[in-house]
Amino acid sequence: MTENKITIVITSYKSDKTILSCLESIDQKYKVIIIENSSNHEFKKKFEKQFANVECIVAEENLGYANGNNLALSKVKTPFALILNPDAILEKETIKNFFATADKLKTFAIIGPAIQENNNENKNKFLIEVESVKGFAMFLKMDEFKSIGFFDTNFFIYLEEIDLCKRLIKDNKKIFVDPSIIVKHQGGSSHDEKYNFQMELSRNWHWMWSTFYFNKKHYGYLFSLLKIQKKLFSSLFKMIYYKILCNKKKSLVYFQRTSGIINSILGRQSWYRPNTK
Repeated sequence: MTENKITIVITSYKSDKTILSCLESIDQKYKVIIIENSSNHEFKKKFEKQFANVECIVAEENLGYANGNNLALSKVKTPFALILNPDAILEKETIKNFFATADKLKTFAIIGPAIQENNNENKNKFLIEVESVKGFAMFLKMDEFKSIGFFDTNFFIYLEEIDLCKRLIKDNKKIFVDPSIIVKHQGGSSHDEKYNFQMELSRNWHWMWSTFYFNKKHYGYLFSLLKIQKKLFSSLFKMIYYKILCNKKKSLVYFQRTSGIINSILGRQSWYRPNTK
């Protein structure tokens, strides 16, 4: 009985509308833990009332993807967990197929599904060993994480799943993708539309912060500095260019990119949070 073997984990932020389709695609025999990062207790009441299988933990601050998922995973008592983004949608046989692949493999840390960005199906149907998987849907064998832990909480968003995969491989763990397992993923639509611009500012800041931090962590400070310098000068130039043109929105976007890089170079934490109040 697979319902006693798996817990589904979702980290959410301002996703009231988006997450509904995700939850509706999950058979209610499976337990779901949601970490809601927006301090919205009405969110908890709404979805726990609508879905008997859902437990929602409301964070009183925006923990981000890494910290939010770690909190949820610390509550998991089952031998397997499935991390989902709020804009991911399962097919009827998705979980059954994850378990079928797990039974074939025996030894693995993560199984990823077909990449279904914008519902474009991957036609390759062969199970393959890979170096990393995308974070929108990750099937975890919990015992395999005892030696390294889960996500590095220095990341707020971006590259935390790639970092996790690198650490797993370094620890001689195995990661697979099975393209026959389908999880549909819209990509970039985990939050409600009215927050689009604020989330765009946040994404740009954190993508740059995480890019420098990831490369510094795995390849050294000098390598990361050399890798990021083109992005830094490009962001500075475009920020000034759009400011001269009085294009406030684009100027702000490139200001965020510049700020994210500089904060990471200076060794500061990933402190920026979107203004969604």
